[in-house]
Amino acid sequence: MPLTLQTRLLKDLAVIRCSGRIVLGAEVDDLQAELDDRTKLIKKVVLNLAEADYLDSSGLGTLVRMLSVLRAAGGDLKLCELPPSVRRVLQVTNLLTVFSTYPSEREAIEAFSEGRRSHQTPVEPATAKILCIDTSRDLLAYLSALLKRAGYDVFTSRYLGEAMALVNVMRPRVVICGAGIPDLPTGKEALEKLRQSGPGTQVLHLPSDFSATEAGHAGVDLLNRLKSLLTA
Repeated sequence: MPLTLQTRLLKDLAVIRCSGRIVLGAEVDDLQAELDDRTKLIKKVVLNLAEADYLDSSGLGTLVRMLSVLRAAGGDLKLCELPPSVRRVLQVTNLLTVFSTYPSEREAIEAFSEGRRSHQTPVEPATAKILCIDTSRDLLAYLSALLKRAGYDVFTSRYLGEAMALVNVMRPRVVICGAGIPDLPTGKEALEKLRQSGPGTQVLHLPSDFSATEAGHAGVDLLNRLKSLLTA
């Protein structure tokens, strides 16, 4: 079902009710535009997901990135009334405790007035350095949150030149490459240089449909592939 948004303003916060699919394309674009518009002055947002029936990697990345933006500005993004499908995605990616979540819209709104924030569970000490390269800010936000919660030391870049410099400095165990990177000008040449940058660096390519795949399935599959690569 296409995404529809209903927004109401309550003093210093915005409540946005999402109905439908939060997925790559017009749906994520519409949600981002609504968040951008409402948070020009207001930095407190409640996202009611009771009628959200699907969340892909790009959609979850948008939520993760906006959470970071709002908290950096002294606000927050609180989620409420999570349907089973969305709760499962957040659980299997270990991102449930990254967000402040509430059973009802009323409780999420009251949490702002009481100044309550969710307590994130600690992550394990970093086990390996990972560099993620993609042109999408949302996808990188998702990958960063997913991998950090899994105990990896994560760096991200949207630019090949910057990524090459990071590889030389940080010597990552794995470079995770978005599907569109090889198609960029000099993309294939840059990836070949990455492969030759050191015997300890491996390149893992994301599937072409990663951004549009249900976030839980995409995340679990990536973590399994990464684990296999590091333990081979």
